[in-house]
Amino acid sequence: MITQAKVRGGRLVLDEPTSLPEGATVDVIVVDDAVEGMADDEREALLASLDIGLAQAGRGETIGADDALRRLRAT
Repeated sequence: MITQAKVRGGRLVLDEPTSLPEGATVDVIVVDDAVEGMADDEREALLASLDIGLAQAGRGETIGADDALRRLRAT
């Protein structure tokens, strides 16, 4: 699930309702100015890549973070 939120009074407030249970823990990724300043075609390519990754994760085609970092460091 991807949703947007705004900071209000130092707290994140979702822009839309969520079905997450009360007390659920979520990870937050802050989108910086580099992403906001992308050209339309770059942003579309990024979003398409993210969609592919989310679909793969939904099918269980993932690796652990430790393994991913180990592979990145090896290159």
